[in-house]
Amino acid sequence: MYYFLSIALAFSLIFITAGCSEKEQPRQQEPAPILRDAPTSSIAGLTWDIPENWQVESQRPMRVATYSVPAAGGDEEMGEVAIFYFGPGEGGSIEANVERWFGQFDQPDGRPTREVAERESQQINNIPVTIVRTTGTYTAAAGPMAPRQDIRPGYKLIGAIAEGPEGAVFFKFTGPVTTVQEAEPDFLRMVESLQRQ
Repeated sequence: MYYFLSIALAFSLIFITAGCSEKEQPRQQEPAPILRDAPTSSIAGLTWDIPENWQVESQRPMRVATYSVPAAGGDEEMGEVAIFYFGPGEGGSIEANVERWFGQFDQPDGRPTREVAERESQQINNIPVTIVRTTGTYTAAAGPMAPRQDIRPGYKLIGAIAEGPEGAVFFKFTGPVTTVQEAEPDFLRMVESLQRQ
């Protein structure tokens, strides 16, 4: 009697175990959830993270990448982050590029933009980075031949120039003042994510 009970118990355990395995098997085959990290881009021996709410745009001439930044409430235009790299030793000095960026803005009182702009130098993960900020009327909205009606008042620039192992990389963020101000923390986090490859 005890022998038959033992056999019955053993078969019961086999069926229960098989049933559990059948129920658990689909869960084991399902892929684990993937946590979306910020996409990463790289050039000139540097990498950086792209904020998740920015849209990566299609390739454009002379640019490494272009990102569209959502417009802030009340602004009709989105912001734009353009990234440039011209090669080792190419693209001009940091000073020349800072002056060129400042020259793309007019001030209401007619003063040179360099007199009202902000500029600072930092070391980010052992990478020298120059950061500039200015506001005013943006005169380079559509290139050097832009018609006067395309010139945009009430714009802001935040620029960063990172001195990478293979040359300088230029990060230029322009857009309506409110949009740029609201997205400035995202831009700075991107710059602070810079790493050497």
